[in-house]
Amino acid sequence: MGSARLIGQILPSGVASAELLDYPEGLRPFPAEEHLIAKAVEKRRRDFIGARHCARQALAQLGEPQVAIGKGERGMPMFPQGIVGSLTHCDGYRAAALAHRLRWRSIGIDAEPHDTLPDGVLDSVSLPAERDWLRGAIADTGLHLDRLLFCAKEATYKAWFPLTLRWLGFEDAHITFTIDAAGSTGTFHSDLLIPGQVVDGGVPLTSFDGRWAITEGLILTAIEVG
Repeated sequence: MGSARLIGQILPSGVASAELLDYPEGLRPFPAEEHLIAKAVEKRRRDFIGARHCARQALAQLGEPQVAIGKGERGMPMFPQGIVGSLTHCDGYRAAALAHRLRWRSIGIDAEPHDTLPDGVLDSVSLPAERDWLRGAIADTGLHLDRLLFCAKEATYKAWFPLTLRWLGFEDAHITFTIDAAGSTGTFHSDLLIPGQVVDGGVPLTSFDGRWAITEGLILTAIEVG
């Protein structure tokens, strides 16, 4: 199964992925999607259309038909029955990762520019323990790990919401990281701080594990829930 060159490096076998680094001329939404962006500004339209174009490429890799992809509660993309997945976009990049539900219960991906967070954002998206780790780790690595933390929190929410249909705030997940020897890839662990959430016949949902990579000016994160 083919995969996208960048996001594909942190996704396992069985997850189909596609990405756009450039925006093709003439790209259009499916007619059934147009009403969702009828009043959107041009950048929002391009992100919406580009990410769904990637999703349809991933559907083709899975042997699924090309269909419109609507929006559900809180903007959750509505994939065909039996398919789970996640979309992401940032300046200059759009991507999708999809899989069959028989293999994975949920997927969450996110992409961010490899740059510092805007002033004042870190305190609103992080826990004290996470900020303590960042103070030393940023100095040691020279990477924009504050943005990596934000990116991992976004992937955590995207993996969580389709399973629970419940809000998960930035303060509701404590994320810890490992950094591989190469220095630009690693893993992360999201401890979910909302108690009592149960899915799939009584299995408690307490944490997620994911991978991250920093490459070509982008931070990429991915979680697959088996």
